[in-house]
Amino acid sequence: MSNLIKKQILLKGEIIEYFLKKNIRVRNVRLSVSVGGVVAVVAPWYFSESKVEYFLHRKSDWILKKLKYFKKLGKVNKISGGRRDYLKNKELARQLVLQKIAEINFDGSFVFNRVSIRNNKSRWGSCSKRGNLNFNYRVIYLSEKLVKYLVAHELCHLKELNHSRRFWDLVGEYVPDYKILTKELKKNIF
Repeated sequence: MSNLIKKQILLKGEIIEYFLKKNIRVRNVRLSVSVGGVVAVVAPWYFSESKVEYFLHRKSDWILKKLKYFKKLGKVNKISGGRRDYLKNKELARQLVLQKIAEINFDGSFVFNRVSIRNNKSRWGSCSKRGNLNFNYRVIYLSEKLVKYLVAHELCHLKELNHSRRFWDLVGEYVPDYKILTKELKKNIF
């Protein structure tokens, strides 16, 4: 990445490294903490270093919380791929998802409209209010247990479009070890 400046700041007693990029087209400061503990700030070109540091101090609780989360998460499995990989594997992913839907929904208790396979940047799956199920094509790189959990999770959203206790109880009927699998799925990123 060009124009990146590596910097350090002391936040609540911890020295935090971050990357700063100034951009002429940006109007507001953007902050991200990604897997591996990489803190990145994109700021308008006219922002002074003290203004950026002030912003980071204001967001220090959030930054430290995210860094702690990623540290606790431990080793992650980075699943790369781009448009070419998506086009090559889209139908394979569709067949895998449809197979798992058939296994879980053998009695037809879940009614849905459409199943879409997408090249999402940050989501494994989603369920719309209209009953459309969407899955990331990268499911083909997951273990069979994780695929089953992911499909069951989205199917259960057809009955409970939230993450309430009732939703998780429903998921538990299909995938009893869902708590372990939820944590395991979070270790697979793209």
